[in-house]
Amino acid sequence: MRIALDVMGGDHAPKAQIEAAMKAVRAFANLEMTLVGHEDEIKKHLTDETHMTILHTTEKIEDTDQPTTAVRRKKDASMVLAVREVKEGRADAAISAGNTGALMTAGLLYVGRIQGIDRPALAPMLPTLDGKGFLLLDVGANMDGKPEHLLQYAIMGNTYMEMVRGVQRPRVGLLNVGTENGKGNELTKEAFTMMENGRFHFIGNVEARDLLNGVADVVVCDGFAGNIVLKSIEGTAGTMFSLLKKELTKSFVNKLAAGILKPSFRGIRAKLSYSEYGGASLFGLKSPVIKAHGSSDETAVFHAIRQAYDMVEQQVTTIIKTEVAKQNKES
Repeated sequence: MRIALDVMGGDHAPKAQIEAAMKAVRAFANLEMTLVGHEDEIKKHLTDETHMTILHTTEKIEDTDQPTTAVRRKKDASMVLAVREVKEGRADAAISAGNTGALMTAGLLYVGRIQGIDRPALAPMLPTLDGKGFLLLDVGANMDGKPEHLLQYAIMGNTYMEMVRGVQRPRVGLLNVGTENGKGNELTKEAFTMMENGRFHFIGNVEARDLLNGVADVVVCDGFAGNIVLKSIEGTAGTMFSLLKKELTKSFVNKLAAGILKPSFRGIRAKLSYSEYGGASLFGLKSPVIKAHGSSDETAVFHAIRQAYDMVEQQVTTIIKTEVAKQNKES
């Protein structure tokens, strides 16, 4: 198995990507990595070239670039080349921590959608209090969803949680403003009816306040609502830790208490950290394309590689294609 990794995207590139890649090839016996980026910069950090191939380029897509224009004009950008490795059959999956919109554009343009999937979904794993996490689809790939899109998100999310996360009979919930049947706007009402007849364990409507309590394993919504949920969780977690730090450094007594409780705070931070969950998958493409968080460190990139590895190993995209075809036949 070979995974193409854009080593030029992200806040800690290329060091975090290269260290994660070396760790990954030691962890997975049949894994080979293609490191896409500036060869001189890669070799500054690459201390073990076992199972490594370098694809040299000096061009990269910046976070400030307009996604569609950048992908079409910067054909030799590290992100584009990584995705093209998948299209041309030299890699089984691609990963980048760069410009999200550009990666979605490159994935659609070069890898293409699975037959039967109208719109791909950007789906991260988010933390829960029990440490198991939940999958949220969509967080911004499509701002204006249709009921049939949400049904497809549910099928893809259910397949991923079963095959990659090992969850038996995942609980699939529809994000809504209340748990009662008939709640919401026309989109959620129609999606609810469709999902009731889906080939998965649909538990009905779920509210945003219950997500971190682990109310569902898969939560489905349109990209507009999903992006707000994602940013709200990230912002709340960051604010909470800032407030704690401020309070615990106010006085000598507080600092003393903070020293005693430091291991507990580390445990809380670990539970709320994205780094252990991998990246956000672009579900609905013919091959795995993973968007790692822009601020990913070595640990986060490693788990994104593990995520891509598991998706290829478990043939998730093939199973999604089969499940979507079955659902469409029954509809």
